[in-house]
Amino acid sequence: MQVSYRWLNEYVDLEGVTPERLAEELTRGGIEVDGIQSRNGGVDRVVVGQVTEAGSHPNADKLKVCTVDVGQEESLTIVCGAPNVAAGQKVPVALHGAKLPGGMKIKKSKLRGVASQGMICSAQELGLPEKLLSKSQQEGILVLSDDEAVGTNIEDVLELQDHVLELDLTPNRSDCLSMWGVAYEAAALLDRELKFPRTDQKHPLGTTKPVDLVLDAEDDCPFYAAQIVENLKLGPSPQWMRNRLIAAGIRPINNVVDVTNYVMLETGQPLHAFDYDRLEGEEILVRGAAAGETVKTLDGVTRACDQGTLLITDGTRPIGIAGVMGGENSEVTEQTATVLLESAFFSPASVRRTARKLGLRSEASNRFEKGVDPERIVPALQRAVKLLTRLAGGNVASDLTVEKMGDIEEMTVRLRHSRLTEVLGVQVPETAVKDIFRRLRFDTETRDGVYHVQVPTRRPDISIEVDLIEEVARLYGYDRIPSTLPWGQQSPGALTEEQRLRRSFRHTLRNAGLHEVINYSLTSPNLLRELESLSSDVRPIRLSMPMSDERKVLRTSLVPQLVETAEYNVHRRQREIRLFEMGRVFLTEEKRLKELPEERWMVAGLVTGVDPSRHWQKQGEAVDFYSIKGLLEMLFSRLGVEGIAYESVQPEGYHPGRTAQIRWKGEPIGRLGQLHPRVEENHDLGPTYVFELSLDPVIRAAQGDHTYQPLPRYPSTTRDLALVVDEKIPASQLETAIRTSGGELLDTVDLFDVFVGEQVGEGKKSVAYSLSYRADDRTLTDEEVNRVHQAVIDHLKKEFQASLRQ
Repeated sequence: MQVSYRWLNEYVDLEGVTPERLAEELTRGGIEVDGIQSRNGGVDRVVVGQVTEAGSHPNADKLKVCTVDVGQEESLTIVCGAPNVAAGQKVPVALHGAKLPGGMKIKKSKLRGVASQGMICSAQELGLPEKLLSKSQQEGILVLSDDEAVGTNIEDVLELQDHVLELDLTPNRSDCLSMWGVAYEAAALLDRELKFPRTDQKHPLGTTKPVDLVLDAEDDCPFYAAQIVENLKLGPSPQWMRNRLIAAGIRPINNVVDVTNYVMLETGQPLHAFDYDRLEGEEILVRGAAAGETVKTLDGVTRACDQGTLLITDGTRPIGIAGVMGGENSEVTEQTATVLLESAFFSPASVRRTARKLGLRSEASNRFEKGVDPERIVPALQRAVKLLTRLAGGNVASDLTVEKMGDIEEMTVRLRHSRLTEVLGVQVPETAVKDIFRRLRFDTETRDGVYHVQVPTRRPDISIEVDLIEEVARLYGYDRIPSTLPWGQQSPGALTEEQRLRRSFRHTLRNAGLHEVINYSLTSPNLLRELESLSSDVRPIRLSMPMSDERKVLRTSLVPQLVETAEYNVHRRQREIRLFEMGRVFLTEEKRLKELPEERWMVAGLVTGVDPSRHWQKQGEAVDFYSIKGLLEMLFSRLGVEGIAYESVQPEGYHPGRTAQIRWKGEPIGRLGQLHPRVEENHDLGPTYVFELSLDPVIRAAQGDHTYQPLPRYPSTTRDLALVVDEKIPASQLETAIRTSGGELLDTVDLFDVFVGEQVGEGKKSVAYSLSYRADDRTLTDEEVNRVHQAVIDHLKKEFQASLRQ
C-alpha cells in the first residue's frame, strides 16, 4: 500500500509530524513502513506557462518556435521539438537556471540559430513514472488543465512536494488498504482527531432507469448496492485526482474510472462501473457460473469459469467476474454516457479461489480476498456518485438500490485486566487502557475489571481476547514493556545422536578431501534412467506442474546429479573432482501415488581424475575402485561400524566387473563402483567411481555398543600363507574361513598379493595373506603358532580344495 502524506493530511492533522516521524510511529505500532519516497525527483524553477504562439522553425522541419507566457513581464521564446505542442496550451516550463531530475540544468541556448529561453517539459522530464502515464503523455510534452494559473509553481500543480510511504502490510491488517484505514491508525498513534468527508448527503434521486437486484449466491454475496448515473461527460480527471492516483501507483484513465479507483483507495471498498446502455437485461443477477461458461474480461482474455466462480450478470449474460474483473461487454468507453455503479461484499474465500484459479489478480481482488468493511459499502457508493456528479457532470437516474441478506452483527470482545497484565508482564493502568481504546475509536464499557469492547467492522482482525491485548501493547509501546528472563525448568540444547552422526559423516568426508554439494530434489527423468536407484522397483514421482523439463521428477538417487555436477566442472577444465552430497531421496513403488513416499536420507560420493595427494617427487596415480572403497572403509572405521561386507553386482549404468553391493549383517545398504563407460562417455568423464549409502542402517550400526581393548603387552608372530584356489572364490570367503579356523590366537589377516597366470594353472588364482598371531596373557611359542597355523591350512584345503603355492 502506497500512502501519500499530503492526501493523508486531509483526514488527520499531521502538523508538526514529518513523514519520517510518521513512518517511525507506524512501524512502532506494528504497521511496517518499508521506505519513504519523495515525489519530487529534483524539480526546481519550473512553472505553468501558456503557449500563445507556435510557429515553424525557419531552419528545422521538426522544431517549432513557441512564444510562452510564464507570468513575467515579457513572454519567453522557446524552441520545442514535441509533436503535440500547440497554441493555447497550458504547459510546464523550465526557466533559465531550472533543475530537472537526473541532474539536468536548463539555460538559455540557440537551437538551429534561434534563441531558446527555457524548455517546455514532458511528464518524464519532470520525473513522473512512465508506466503511470497515458500514451499521449509518454510521447510528447505534458499538457496541463486550462484551469491552472500561469506562473504557478509546477511542484504545487503536480503536488510534487509530497512523500509516499510504502507500507508492508501483514494479511490480517486489511483495514490499512485504504487511506481511511491508515488515517484511523495514524490518529490513534498520534492521538489526533479525524476528519472524513461526509457521504450521507441526500442526492436528487431519479426513477427513469430503475435497477433490480437478485442475489442467487447468498453465501458468496450477501450484500450488494447499485445506483445509476446518467448524462456523463467522459474526459480527463482533475489534476489533483490524477496526482493522488499516481502517488498510489495507479494510472489515471478517465474521470469515471478514476473516481472508482479513487474511492477504492480512499475507503478500501472496491467499486465497478458498468456501461448501462450496453446491458441487455434490466436487472443485476449475481449467481454462480455454469460449467463451461466463459467471460471475456477487460484485459481482452476469454476466461473459462467453473461452478465455483461467482459472476455478475445482466440477467441474460455475464458482465463481470465478481470481485476480480469486469467484462469487456460492459466496459466504460469514450461513448459511455450512463453508468451503473456497483458496490458489494463478496466472500473472501470465493474471490481468493477464483483469482488463484484464473491466475488473475487486481487491486479489487486484493481487498476482497482479505475482507472489506460491510459498513462502507453504501457510503463508498454515495461518495462515488457525489464525485461523478461533480467531476463528470452526471446526474442521478435511479434510487440507491440495496439488497442485503441479514444484518451486520456488531462484535463485542471481553478483555480481563488481569489477563492483560499476565500476558504483557507489565502493569498497564486501567486509565491508560481506556485511553488506548478511545484513541482506536472502540466503544468500551468496564465492569469488575473486565473491558467489554465493541469492535468496529473495519477491524476484522480482532475477534478474541489476545487480539485486544496486542492492540493495547502496540499503542502502549513495545519499548515500554520490559525484557524479562524466562523462568521455569530449562534443558540445554544439544544435537541428537542422529544429528551428531550426520555431522560426523560430513566432517570425515570433508577431511578426506571431498567437496560437499547441494543439488535440487527435483531432477530430469532422463538423468535418472541412466543409473538405477538402490531398488529396481522404485518409480520416480512426477510433478503435476513442473517448473521445467529439467525439474520434472523427485530424485530416487543422489548419484545422477553428482555425475551432472562433475560434468559441469569438467567442462570448466576441472579434472580432479571429489564430491559428496548428503540429502533425501523419495521412494515409492506405486504407479499412481496414493500414499506419501518414503523420504530416505542418503549419502553419495564421486571421485575422478588423479589422486590430489600426489607429491612433486612422484607422478600422481589415477583413482580406482580401491580409492573409493578405502574411503568408505575409513568412514566405517571412524564411525565404529563393523560387519561390513562387499558383494559383486552388475546394475544398469555401472561397470560390470568393478561394482559391488555394500552389506551390513546381510542387509544391502548401498553400492560402490565405476560408472559404465557408456555413461562416462555421455558426460565427458574419464574413469569415474561413485558410492551411495543409505544413512539409517549405518547410523544404527554406529549407535551400537562399542568395545575397547587395551594396547597389546606381548609381541605377535607373523606367518605368510600363499594359496592356490579356484578363480571364482571371493577373497572375502577365504578371509572369513581363516578367521573362523584361527580362533582366539589369530589377531589380524591382511591380503597382500593376488596373482593369475600360467604358473598357477587355468581357472586358478594365487592369493597370499599375512597372518598375525598374538595372545593377551603370554608370549606365544613356535609350537603354538605352528599348530594353529596348520589348522588354518587344513580347513582351507578341506573347504575350498586349496593348495599351498610352491
